[in-house]
Amino acid sequence: MSPYKLVAAGVTDVGRVRDGNEDAFIDQSNRLGLVAVADGMGGHRAGEVASATALESLRAAVASGQPLRDAIEGANDAVLEKSVSDQELHGMGTTLTAGMLGSDGYLVVGHVGDSRAYLVRDGKLEQLTEDHSLVGELLRTGKLSAEEAETHPQRSMITRALGTDPNVDVDIFSVDPRDGDLFLLCSDGLTSMVDDREILRLVGEKRADLDGLVKALIKAANKGGGEDNITVIAFEIGETNDSTLEDTAVVPVPNEPEPEPDDDDEDTLTEADRVPTVDTAVVSVDEIAAAYEREQAQAPAPRRRRRFLTRLLSFVIVIALLFGVAYLILWGLAS
Repeated sequence: MSPYKLVAAGVTDVGRVRDGNEDAFIDQSNRLGLVAVADGMGGHRAGEVASATALESLRAAVASGQPLRDAIEGANDAVLEKSVSDQELHGMGTTLTAGMLGSDGYLVVGHVGDSRAYLVRDGKLEQLTEDHSLVGELLRTGKLSAEEAETHPQRSMITRALGTDPNVDVDIFSVDPRDGDLFLLCSDGLTSMVDDREILRLVGEKRADLDGLVKALIKAANKGGGEDNITVIAFEIGETNDSTLEDTAVVPVPNEPEPEPDDDDEDTLTEADRVPTVDTAVVSVDEIAAAYEREQAQAPAPRRRRRFLTRLLSFVIVIALLFGVAYLILWGLAS
């Protein structure tokens, strides 16, 4: 038996806008040293089915002794098979970000999509995973700034997902944990509503209470707008003891009524404040450059006019300087 264990707390919430919850998570920290978050996509109930299918397949594969990469590839097969066999589920898919504790105490992270894994260490928040998304690719290639990424109209488009193709490229890496490290797995319903500074502040405030921390993060995302389903798992690595905490099984969908707001929830959205949402889509990396070029070509007219006026002003200044130099030279010769 490994001398190490995961200590985890997780929660999922439908948010303030959507009718159903397509997010899901599993906490098998005691039994398998495994935690994972999935954010499904698709038509009527398909996203919900995709995330639950992927997580159940992942759990069964890890329980049978498969390494994490193989387990995630098997989850891809399970989602794709169900999508092909049921016309109502055709085209569904899901992100998946998982953490699994190795017998050596290292944490193995497996990742597909734009859900995220974070590490909080020495008072700093580090994103461990790369977003497999249109905006993520544009950021990495320098074609988009972090500020532009926050409001980009296509920020929901992902470039990798489980269940959309027979072959899936899985990011796998290991982290050597230190004492005091805290890990977070979350869907983009958290990170699109709560910035890194606020996440880090809440971690500092709730560090000793993992259950309280994940609930505080959900609450912050809802205060920020709650425009998507929100799922968070917080966990740390400790030494094995006789703990008898029960693991949480697959949590697909709690489509429950919105809780009554607390006294300090006055800034959450009302029904009248709700805004339309954009469903997640999968695009290939090859489409990214074309999308960027289209965006540049379709830049608003005021932006193009500003560029033209700037260039015209620069040209006028250069001409004026040349005339000034020529005048001084002629004046000097005449003197």
